Amino acid sequence: MSFFEKNREILFKHYPGLFEELISDNDDELSPEDIKTEITPAGDPTLCIKGFYIHSPRDPAREGQRLCETIDAPDSPVVILGFGLGYAAQAAASHGMPVVIVEKNRKIFLKALELRDLSGFLSSNRIIFVIGDSTENIVNALAIASAFLPDAHENRKKSSPCVIRNRALMSLDEQWYKSAEDKIRTWSMKDDVNTATHNRFGKRWVRNFLRNINTIRDLPGVSYFEDLASGDKENDKLPLPVFLAAAGPSLDKIRPLLRDIYDRCIIAAVDTSLRFFIKNGIQPDFVVIVDPQFWNSRHLDRCDDAQTRTAMIAESAVYPPVLSLPFKNKFLCGSLFPLGTFIEKQVDPKGRLAAGGSVATTAWDFARLLGGNEIWIAGLDLAFPDLKTHFRGARFEETSNSQSNRFSPAEKWVVRALRDGKPFKALSGAGNQVLTDQRLSLYRAWFENQFAKNPNVKNYRFFTEGLAITGFLQADKEKFFSLPNRRDEINRRIKSVFIKIENEFNNPWEKKERRDRYENAVSVLKHGLDRIKEAAQEGKEITRRALRYPLNPSQQNNVIKELDEITRRLEKSDVKEVAGFLFPPVEEEKDEKDQFRAYLKSTQKLFSGLTDAVDLYL
Repeated sequence: MSFFEKNREILFKHYPGLFEELISDNDDELSPEDIKTEITPAGDPTLCIKGFYIHSPRDPAREGQRLCETIDAPDSPVVILGFGLGYAAQAAASHGMPVVIVEKNRKIFLKALELRDLSGFLSSNRIIFVIGDSTENIVNALAIASAFLPDAHENRKKSSPCVIRNRALMSLDEQWYKSAEDKIRTWSMKDDVNTATHNRFGKRWVRNFLRNINTIRDLPGVSYFEDLASGDKENDKLPLPVFLAAAGPSLDKIRPLLRDIYDRCIIAAVDTSLRFFIKNGIQPDFVVIVDPQFWNSRHLDRCDDAQTRTAMIAESAVYPPVLSLPFKNKFLCGSLFPLGTFIEKQVDPKGRLAAGGSVATTAWDFARLLGGNEIWIAGLDLAFPDLKTHFRGARFEETSNSQSNRFSPAEKWVVRALRDGKPFKALSGAGNQVLTDQRLSLYRAWFENQFAKNPNVKNYRFFTEGLAITGFLQADKEKFFSLPNRRDEINRRIKSVFIKIENEFNNPWEKKERRDRYENAVSVLKHGLDRIKEAAQEGKEITRRALRYPLNPSQQNNVIKELDEITRRLEKSDVKEVAGFLFPPVEEEKDEKDQFRAYLKSTQKLFSGLTDAVDLYL
């Protein structure tokens, strides 16, 4: 049996459908004449493609092993950029960790099946393939590879993938492999960014929420707007289009179309873009606000005109004065944090909106919740076209201009904004290169994931100078202008929701019931936090006493049993997730050689951190 037949049999058995994908629509740019096979002095085959060796012409197997010796995190998935004949991939798999194969050219992979016995390598169930024209499956492949890691390796730093690059193969299609590396970098950054955000804003979120806690009782949720824009065939009711306004530079170009958009679409704006509408004489139907910081609240300055008609959609941990602004109609989305979730669950669930780290992600999910099948979008650039950061007249621009002086001109602010996010160039929606940064590329991954999860919703971008986003369709302006004027219908539908809220949510009997549920929830929360603090203080005292003097094995066992009992009490608490939200990570005591004392010190830190977190809540 030839190598090809043997390898193909393994593919059929372990990777159904992969072989058919390899041989179907095989339109790779390489021709058979471009690929030359040679046998090296070491006896292994190598390839010369368009005059370039993609492996060592002397000992390709040893070269693959040396590449794997560069892996500095052996407890991580390994990504092979450029499979070639599989030497590096085969060596990486021998480490026992999952391997993601990323190969642009199918012909090269088929050549590897023909020239080498890869049956042992392919028999592993820890290999994931991304082969062909698209790099979109890399994120899913990394998620699968990380799931293969044993429980002992579930560590944020260790799970970042190690990348082995075949530079010669990558040079054949630099743009494709650059796109692949962008997605890998985005995946690697995700947990670090989430952790950094939590560390930076965790206490602010808690303080804000506790100042806003009454709003859980007093304000209705976004769930009332679910399916507001959906159609009904039985009643000849057509779905309504939604217009989403982010605050990117391309928002400026939509100005001439604002009246047409207002007539045809439900308008949802992010807080950063609200003043754009006010300056142009349009009041959006909704404005979405989720940021907990004071400076973000300043985007709402001088937006009084919107407060008579625009409905505010806010998260309950926003900067507290925001919820005191005189918007006529205010609504909450479901809390993103355990404390808010705990209160809402017992008092009044609001309706959850997804969070992707940006108000634009939450605003998009609100537009999706409305239930239409079309979302027309402007300002979602996720890039800096023409080195612009926001639309003209944004709060950022006004601040930089007002504080500009000889020693710190406005241009310096712009440069700092462009520089601090670790900028790089990526493909734009128009097919050109555009400047973006790591933070914005994270949002792209979020949108691509959501677009794929919601294929029934078509997302149209009016302008394409922003970052390329898979699933983001170029708007057909003729199609947009063919949409009928439905402003009266939009107003009627929104008014009907307000009437429903008045009859249900603001019903006197329901308000009394909700007030009782709220008081009970707060009482349960306080009682639960008191019990956690009591247990944590007891644990701290046990560890303090145990660390004072050496203990014999029997005494050590008794201490461990006492601490285990306290841990079980904590795990049974109804509010353990609330207390744990502000709990700092506890590092191992690496300098302590005595394992029991190391255990006591880390446990003492655990109980101390828990006590401090509960004290902040109380």
